[in-house]
Amino acid sequence: MITYKEKKLSLFERLKKKIFFWLHLTNDPVIKLYHGYGSEKKVIVFGHVLKLSPLPRKNFRKNFLNNSYGLLRLFMVKPKVNVSLQLRWEEITYETKTQDDGFFKFEWCPATSLSPGWHPVKVHLLHPGSGVHSIEAVGEFFVPYNKYEFAFISDIDDTFLISHSSNLRKRLYVLFTKNARSRKPFEGVVNHYQLLASTGASRDTFNLFFYVSSSEWNLYDYIFEFAKNNKLPMGIYLLNQLKTFGQVFKTGQNNHKTKFMRISRIMETYPAQKFILLGDDSQEDPNIYSAIVEHFPQNIYAVYLRHVLKSSHERVKGIVEKIKATGVQCCYFTHSSEAVIHSKQIGLIPRN
Repeated sequence: MITYKEKKLSLFERLKKKIFFWLHLTNDPVIKLYHGYGSEKKVIVFGHVLKLSPLPRKNFRKNFLNNSYGLLRLFMVKPKVNVSLQLRWEEITYETKTQDDGFFKFEWCPATSLSPGWHPVKVHLLHPGSGVHSIEAVGEFFVPYNKYEFAFISDIDDTFLISHSSNLRKRLYVLFTKNARSRKPFEGVVNHYQLLASTGASRDTFNLFFYVSSSEWNLYDYIFEFAKNNKLPMGIYLLNQLKTFGQVFKTGQNNHKTKFMRISRIMETYPAQKFILLGDDSQEDPNIYSAIVEHFPQNIYAVYLRHVLKSSHERVKGIVEKIKATGVQCCYFTHSSEAVIHSKQIGLIPRN
């Protein structure tokens, strides 16, 4: 028999769920599983577990209030801390736990060689103390087609997405007033990236893109939708630590040192790969990429830096010369058409 107290609690829970739904939020546990990546020797799959999170956005109207609330919702999150997850691969079960921000990572060495391309993977959240599956999420990870083809590591804000990263007021303005489908890429950048993705690849393959940014994981769906809507190459996203609602006005203002670490892990995963780095001069990309060239000189084929901040020009010119002195190609450009010409000159893109 259901007691009055249980009935009252049930009514309260149903009312709470209705309010959350009206706010386009959910308080059901959610596993957010991102694109992972792998090689013949190692696979890495990662994500977050949240006990409060935004529902997927379906409406992209050009309305200030809709866009502002749509952005704020991305920071209305509460992580589930220290919960267990399982992943099964080749009849072997792997287990991990979430960190303080709800982040988790699976890293394993496959017993058999993986074919190139995308591989599906399933992650289960376990009921505390029971070992029973609660919810699951399906994702995928990518294995490059040919280790001798190129791979690309690109920044996001002000590299291909106009963001005004060096000016917090302007950055917040475009975030609050526009949405993932109304934001604009730099002229010609999509064409450049599409050409790079297909260079040296066959009709059915493409080169691997990593998108590494100081933007938070809160913006993953936002950035993913922008990239899909603008037909940027499909890739792996490596963003920065999740922020909560009280930190929304500090978006993008992260410690950029973690970006060097994330790029270094990619390089270590693919020690035989040649990489091209793409960034801009609005924040720390020139210094980070210069340090990457110094640490991995045999793995970097070229560096591209977009000029967007006038006050950075002289400083970055010196960094560009330092990179070139190592024998690595470097292009410091204003318009993507210049980058395309340079890519043709160094053989990244066919001249015809």
